[in-house]
Amino acid sequence: MSIRLEHIEKHFGRSQALSPTDLDIANGELIGLLGPSGSGKTTLLRIIAGLETPDANPRTRILFGERDVTRVHVRDRRIGFVFQHYALFRHMSVFDNVAFGLTVLPRRERPSSGEIRTRVLRLLEMVQLSHLANRYPAQLSGGQQQRVSLARALALKPEVLLLDEPFGALDAKVRQELRRWLRHLHDELGFTSVFVTHDQEEALELSDRVVVMSNGRIEQIDTPEALYRSPANRFVFEFLGDVNLLEGEVRDGVLTCGDAQLKADLPEGRQELLLRPHEIELATTPDESSHLPATVTAVVPVGAEVRVELSADWMNEPWLASVRHEQASQLTLARGSRVYARALTWHHYPAPSASVQPSLAASY
Repeated sequence: MSIRLEHIEKHFGRSQALSPTDLDIANGELIGLLGPSGSGKTTLLRIIAGLETPDANPRTRILFGERDVTRVHVRDRRIGFVFQHYALFRHMSVFDNVAFGLTVLPRRERPSSGEIRTRVLRLLEMVQLSHLANRYPAQLSGGQQQRVSLARALALKPEVLLLDEPFGALDAKVRQELRRWLRHLHDELGFTSVFVTHDQEEALELSDRVVVMSNGRIEQIDTPEALYRSPANRFVFEFLGDVNLLEGEVRDGVLTCGDAQLKADLPEGRQELLLRPHEIELATTPDESSHLPATVTAVVPVGAEVRVELSADWMNEPWLASVRHEQASQLTLARGSRVYARALTWHHYPAPSASVQPSLAASY
């Protein structure tokens, strides 16, 4: 089921939660709405669900396929909704929680008790909880409760599945496992899904496309790879991961900030450059393009890489560099080590909120 949103706008009193917004979601897509608190992502999701009503405007339309649902009540939109805090009935077993939506359907739409049982058991098997059908929510872990919540949403065979911060209340390891599981389930069943998150890793790992939002408007819509490699503006660049800032005066093609110097083909005057941790190389000596002296303040092994925190008088805030374990050993990195950072790539945006491509990115 495809979804089309046309000129969706929302005010709460005098506060504008959503600027006029258009969005097309293809049939079978898994879309992530990503942004900080107050960006409008949850408001947009609730409008799709029918839990919120957009501002009255003749141009406003919400289409599920060819069906206009702009003024259709939430109960008639055939959507499944998964909440962050599960919203399970504590007095009901796992089986009864999943079956609940089916048992309260109008008589003419309600499956027989045998059909309900068959569908519920199949769903519980799909979410790997068939052995817990008779347990109650309080007897389950957070990850298990969220899977029950998802099975309940799928029981009614919704045309659209909406998820509001579905893994926000879970610990990191369980979140990662459930992300992989949901992606597999989505690919297997082929339903259209929209989920809200403020977790960049979650959005980039799960989504076919990511919608990055800020201050009630869409900043960029793209695939995870394209989004990370080509941010549309500085907000998107900074929101999608750790960023190191180098600010200084450019004279004769060299940016200078205290003891730091970096060759940069930029207009004369005050400029800011942005670098991601993996775009920095560490060495014991400077090179002809970068003279960025720093002191190591922390060395933290993280999976296949080592995260190195750097400090220097010319930095407004500590920098982060990501290096290979082999390189960290060769440099004998430890707290207090003196090193030189080398900029492999840097990014320059003309203004913090300008919705344009980077005016310049250089590699050395």
